[in-house]
Amino acid sequence: MKQEIKGKLTIIAGPMFSGKTEELIRLATRLKIGNKKIIVFKPQIDSRYDKNKICSHSGSMIECVLIKDPIDILTFLESSKEIEYIAIDEIQFLNNVIIDVVSFLIGKGYNVIASGLDMNFRGEPFGPMPELLCMAENVFKLTAVCNECGKDAAYTQRIVFDKPASYDDPIILVGAKEHYEARCREHHVVPGKKYSKKLSLKEGSIL
Repeated sequence: MKQEIKGKLTIIAGPMFSGKTEELIRLATRLKIGNKKIIVFKPQIDSRYDKNKICSHSGSMIECVLIKDPIDILTFLESSKEIEYIAIDEIQFLNNVIIDVVSFLIGKGYNVIASGLDMNFRGEPFGPMPELLCMAENVFKLTAVCNECGKDAAYTQRIVFDKPASYDDPIILVGAKEHYEARCREHHVVPGKKYSKKLSLKEGSIL
């Protein structure tokens, strides 16, 4: 019995301003130059820069297809039989159905490249990213530069009226430099954030 060919999943993750979209565009452009059949998607909610293109903060761009729901990817592919590679930008904005869609596509032999924020502004896992990172054969974890000290930054800091956003603010707020900065662990601030249990270093226990 002939074994079905499986695809692979590559995830590009990190905070804002770490070059995730830039890397996705680079990989997609490289595949296009190599005459590989690739289609690029992005969530409809990402209205920054150009709705018909994926654009990096530095100005790189590539044509894309807007999707509202992960199932839209499968609908599009029904009329595009020659596609080998699928690229998805800002994948953290899609609902958890994307996990099953990606798994299904890989099983059908498609190679999927996706970029997204691994953590939200609270410093917590963002949407479907934890599962996708576990599924991936290749993971590129990028860092930015902390706006406060210049060290490697793995966190996204949301700023509202020149102050750190509260933990209770909405998870999703699409924006760029007008709302966000990159921060290292030391300088990432989330007022109102609480641990699920009371921790004590002094007593070495969970209270």
